[in-house]
Amino acid sequence: MGGSNNFATYPSLRDRVVMITGGGSGIGAAMVELFASQGSRVAFIDLADEASQKLADSAAKTCAHKPYFKRCDLMDIPALQEAVREIEARVGPVQVLVNNAANDDRHASEQVTPEYWDNRMNVNLRHQFFASQAVAPGMKAAGSGSIINMSSIAWMIPSTGIPVYVTAKAGVIGLTRTLARELGSSGIRVNAVLPGAINTERQIRLWRTPEFDAEVQTRQCLKRKLMPDDVARLVLFLASDDSSGITSQSHIVDGGWV
Repeated sequence: MGGSNNFATYPSLRDRVVMITGGGSGIGAAMVELFASQGSRVAFIDLADEASQKLADSAAKTCAHKPYFKRCDLMDIPALQEAVREIEARVGPVQVLVNNAANDDRHASEQVTPEYWDNRMNVNLRHQFFASQAVAPGMKAAGSGSIINMSSIAWMIPSTGIPVYVTAKAGVIGLTRTLARELGSSGIRVNAVLPGAINTERQIRLWRTPEFDAEVQTRQCLKRKLMPDDVARLVLFLASDDSSGITSQSHIVDGGWV
């Protein structure tokens, strides 16, 4: 991961304040690294203290601004709102919000309880709305901003064995479209990104069996493994001024699966 001479540099991202939820690992960590390499002022939220601090320290060695890590449980909405206030006080008004945090633990439909349903919605959908709500006043005051909500192709396939996660990720698309309509008059853009089968450390550790890898290669048009940077580079574009005319859209990064 990190910057490469083969990929774009976005002058508009230099010194731009970027907040990323779930930035301590996987696709989120790739975003932290790539935004930092663009010269952005990055703040990220996660629960994994050690991995997150290591990421921030590593990026500080090569980037203009050390990423700011804030530990926060996104299911605790008052704590999330306080985290946004702290980030804006320490780093600056948020100009780009990436609602990335999620959890795709497997679950069978017949075993889902009302309590588990609520928990999974809180993990995968609710915080996206409240993080957006928290940064919107600053973006409105500035007359611009970019919110990028991470969904998934899971609801399009649709995937099985994760019905509540699939429902939440479908909900992200509805949230994206209504926020884009509500906030567009203030110059704020809202888009969704839908990754496919991405080779994150978590996916490799928990789900990527040889059989699943073979299925992925059969279904994708591109016969290669997709990596976190493949998603993060699209997010950079949607955060930059190069995409200033794009809002209320769903952008798929799945190697041609769906």
